[in-house]
Amino acid sequence: MAQSQDYTDKPEPRWQALLAMLAVGGIYLALPPLLLIGPRWLLPAVIAVLLAPTIVTHRIGRHSLNHALGIVTSAVITVALIGSVVLLITALPSHTEEPLRLLGSGAALWLTNVLVFALWYWRLDGGGPNMRDRRREFGSRSFVFPQMQIEKIERDRFSVERWRPGFVDYLFIAFTQSSTFGPTDAPLLARWAKVLAMMQIFISLSIVVLLISRAVGVL
Repeated sequence: MAQSQDYTDKPEPRWQALLAMLAVGGIYLALPPLLLIGPRWLLPAVIAVLLAPTIVTHRIGRHSLNHALGIVTSAVITVALIGSVVLLITALPSHTEEPLRLLGSGAALWLTNVLVFALWYWRLDGGGPNMRDRRREFGSRSFVFPQMQIEKIERDRFSVERWRPGFVDYLFIAFTQSSTFGPTDAPLLARWAKVLAMMQIFISLSIVVLLISRAVGVL
């Protein structure tokens, strides 16, 4: 009985993370030219090129290479996000773009920020999805989700006796951190998670402050 509470045997689905990566590429395609680094097609093409071997390596069991490719993909989209935010900062005072279009672009970058860091949390927690599948442990090693705070004898009543986080759980963490600029209902344990959370909140706060400044006519 104790083993069923501490372990889970269901493999973690990957399609939500795949959709998030494709969404990042789609949002990038919709940004105005002044917020793009390089040609419009560059980031979506890089994502597609990296996703193909990532999917293949997962299917054939090359977990170390799969993890490395996932890290590279997340790093690429993070650099693209930071670059677009920097370009947004330089574009606002110049008034070269219509205000409504810039506001929409800022909102798109805010959403991209949520997706990018959700992918980071999903990719790194407990050594990544491959390692989590191998260990089949209950809960998380880097975050304290509410399900983990339920006593073992009560987990069956809440249907969380074999629970572990999936991509949507990490997406919720990223969304709430970008919305509240602070801790969520899942406290952070790992130092890497705290560093990434500070980066995410800083980027999100920068976007919001810039948009508010533009809306009130400060910039």
